[in-house]
Amino acid sequence: MFSAGAFLVSVPVFFEAPLVRYLPWLSVLLSAGWAGLSIFLSKQRKTALWGDLLVGFTWTWLCGAIFWGWWRWEPALHIPIEAAALPIALFGLRANWAKIGNFFYLGSLVGTAITDLYFYIVNLMPEWKALMVAEPDEVGTIFQLALAKMYMPWGMAWTAILLTSLLFIGLFGLIQRSSKWMAFSGAVLSTILVDGLFWVAATLS
Repeated sequence: MFSAGAFLVSVPVFFEAPLVRYLPWLSVLLSAGWAGLSIFLSKQRKTALWGDLLVGFTWTWLCGAIFWGWWRWEPALHIPIEAAALPIALFGLRANWAKIGNFFYLGSLVGTAITDLYFYIVNLMPEWKALMVAEPDEVGTIFQLALAKMYMPWGMAWTAILLTSLLFIGLFGLIQRSSKWMAFSGAVLSTILVDGLFWVAATLS
């Protein structure tokens, strides 16, 4: 369940992001497909756990499609839109419904929130906005401006603080030894991998 949670966090980043940039409505409609698949799998005894997990993935996919499709140049709206399904997830937990999926969604949201917090603290929001409207030949310059801020003592210190926070939260979930917490931890800890890959891409640009 940990590996599945980690994998499903990477899917929106590497598959949905390019799709939603050019076909946002298709990405939104695919949410219905994920929801249908989750319902189908949930009804089968052997695949019920995977159907449960896909419930949370559906929320993550839908919220991501809405933000990256229409609001990606407004980073202040990122967390509010990504958290749009939070009331549903909390209701599901209270009603003992789709616990694995809802924990996955919460883990994904925690990872996203910590990453965004870093962007705010290190003042990377101007570079975020610039990237959303940049021409291909301008991307490298914007990445270098962002890296310059990240490599300052303030940026490095907050990298260490928030990286430690992600590790602590993720490992806390792992020691609970339950499927729902494994999904949560997979989502949180995979944030480190995804953020690291973006850092490598920026460095190589």
